Amino acid sequence: MKKKYDVMGHILVPEHTKLNEKEKKELLESYAISLKELPKIRKNDTAISHLNPKEGEVIKITRKSQTAGESYFYRGVVNV
Repeated sequence: MKKKYDVMGHILVPEHTKLNEKEKKELLESYAISLKELPKIRKNDTAISHLNPKEGEVIKITRKSQTAGESYFYRGVVNV
């Protein structure tokens, strides 16, 4: 039997969190963009499967940065 590996425990996988509707609206308004203009992430991506994502939600990725401390990236969930 193959042991299942928890990818979220790996040091190179950044933190992924789901934005609530208010945060999503504020993000899109602050950049004056639509959800379709965000980079995409698949609903079944291993890094977000524990969040039970739904199409149309936004995922915030927090990466550690030597120069900035932390940097944030946003992805729109797609069902492909």
